Amino acid sequence: MDSERKELRRAGLKVTHPRVQILAILAAGRAQHMSAEEIYRVLLASNEEVGLATVYRVLTQFELAGIVSKHHFESGQAVFELNRGRHHDHMIDVDTGKVIEFTSEEIEGLQRRIATQYGYALEDHSLVLYVRQKSAGASRN
Repeated sequence: MDSERKELRRAGLKVTHPRVQILAILAAGRAQHMSAEEIYRVLLASNEEVGLATVYRVLTQFELAGIVSKHHFESGQAVFELNRGRHHDHMIDVDTGKVIEFTSEEIEGLQRRIATQYGYALEDHSLVLYVRQKSAGASRN
């Protein structure tokens, strides 16, 4: 819990029990991407008395402070992940909902070149690929 307290102070947030607990859940790596409701269920299972509204409020504060990143994948439900300071993109398995993180310098370079081609400088981006596992007999393209 000390690392969570340090992270909150570093972000300029007051150290409160709900903030420490929510940050600990995200840091524990139960899942890389969790919804507010999933975090709330973990708190309930741990007999923590933190309301769902508090979870939403804390996650919004974390997002504004740069502690977490918020994503809206296929389901439309917001999920959160710790911002570990490294950019990555996502693939979503459309059959299982599994989220796969990946990095590709080739894709990053291509996006910068495209922005430049149109007279822009790339500031930020989000890339999400929706994928399906190939069957064993399918040919590769």
